[in-house]
Order: sequence, then C-alpha cells, then structure tokens
Amino acid sequence: MIIGSSRYAEYGTDIVRVGAGAAFVRTRFVLRALCGYTTGNGSIGRISVKVTSCVSLLTALLTVSVSVPARSDALPDPTSTGFCQTVQQILSSTDRAGENTLFTDMPEYRHSKPSADPHRIYQVVTYAGQQPIMVSCKVKGAAHLRSAYGEAAAGEQLNCPEITRRVRTQAAGELRAAGNAEAARAAEAIVIDDDEPYITGQQYLSEFALSYRGDDGAIHVSSPGLFHDYDSWTTWILPARFVGQTYCHIATAAYIKALATGATEPGTMIGTGDDAPVTPE
Repeated sequence: MIIGSSRYAEYGTDIVRVGAGAAFVRTRFVLRALCGYTTGNGSIGRISVKVTSCVSLLTALLTVSVSVPARSDALPDPTSTGFCQTVQQILSSTDRAGENTLFTDMPEYRHSKPSADPHRIYQVVTYAGQQPIMVSCKVKGAAHLRSAYGEAAAGEQLNCPEITRRVRTQAAGELRAAGNAEAARAAEAIVIDDDEPYITGQQYLSEFALSYRGDDGAIHVSSPGLFHDYDSWTTWILPARFVGQTYCHIATAAYIKALATGATEPGTMIGTGDDAPVTPE
C-alpha cells in the first residue's frame, strides 16, 4: 500500500493505492475523521491515532473486492490479438483488455489511433521470414482509462521495457524447459534497455535497431515507445486523438531465444515503411 501524501495529520492522505494483482484501487480518506486525533495544550496539535480504528480501516481497504483475472507470466502468442490486449492490461495495471485490431498492413497500423471509450487498441507483427520477431502495440494509458471508466479502472502506469523484460524471462524459461540451460543463461544476460518513450509518432515510427551489441560486450534489446500522460496539462491543447496514448515495439520470445542460441546475430534493423514485412514470408 502506498500512501501518497505527508499531510495526513490534518487533511488526510491524497491517494491510497491498494495492490491486488495488477490492479490498484484508489480511494480518499481522512485520518482525522476515521482514525482520530486530539490536540494538546500547545498551539500545534499532537496526533493520537486510535490504533483499533486504523487497523479496521486498513483491513477494509485491503479486502475491497477487486475483480482481477489470474494471469500467467507468459504472454500470449505474439501473432494473436491477445498479445497486445495483455500488454494493455500490464502497462496500465488494468482488467480492461480493449477491442484489438491486428493489422496485416503497416500503413493502416501507422495511421491508427487507440480510443478510450470505446476502448479500442491496435497491433501489427513484424516478421523475419516465417518468424515473428517483434510486436507493435498501440494501447491506452492508465490515466485516460481512469478518466473514462473511474478511478478503479486502472492503476500504475508502466513502460515498454517492462514488457520486454517479461518476454526475456519467458524466453529463458522456454529454453530451460527445452533442456538448453546454457542458452537460458545467455537469454537472462541480455540487457533490456530502459528506453525513454518518445513524444511524437514520427519518432516512434522511425527506423531503429531492435538489438545490438553494446560497448560492454553484451547483447542489448530495445523497446522504443511513445507515451502521453492524459493527466498532463498538454491534454487541454492537443487534438483528442493524440492524448493518453501508449505505444510500444516489443521483441518476441522467439527473437530473444534466437539471439541467445546464436541463431540470430544482434543488429536487426526495424522499419515501418509500406513494405515492412508484417505477414509471414
């Protein structure tokens, strides 16, 4: 539980978040009313917390019923619509998956814009031959979902590298389950860069290296993204189609396994031109 303000003595906390799986429940309460305090003889009041009341309050908060579906650590098949729906749920700490459209045409993906209400998201997959090597997702940010569906609809906003780290864990687990412990260790040693999200679509859609060998000798994997915070003042001046968006490019588990086994050398360049390979060849 995270209490978001130090002004609890007189005014109560601003926000309390109670974790329940990937979801967060936000509520506001005033300790003066519910836990109580008494003032001393001086001009500055001394807080006297009624422990029993506070424990009861916190217990009630922690037992608030939150419907959070059980999720496996493994992400869905990257060629399925479930992949970016799960990305939506993870990035915005939400139950909401959205209605996902999986494009097989890069220009359609480039021009798409997710919406919060109705909740629509978009996906495209990049291939190397028959192998899916990257998934691109356009989903909604947590703040926009809260604005559309209420405070309990979404919680903490996460970023694109968080998804790639989960994919790396999945890849290592699959290699280990297949009896290739050496490659599993190699996968775990791959560095997931903490890429800061871009602020423009042009940057997000620009060419980039999905992987590269760094000066440290390690293989690095990139997770470029775009993010606009719906709670930002810029929401007031931007066109509605640009606000509250979260976009990611995510390497697949198959690609990370290929890097770990040496089947693929780092240095794959990704583009989003009209001729981008978004279907198996």
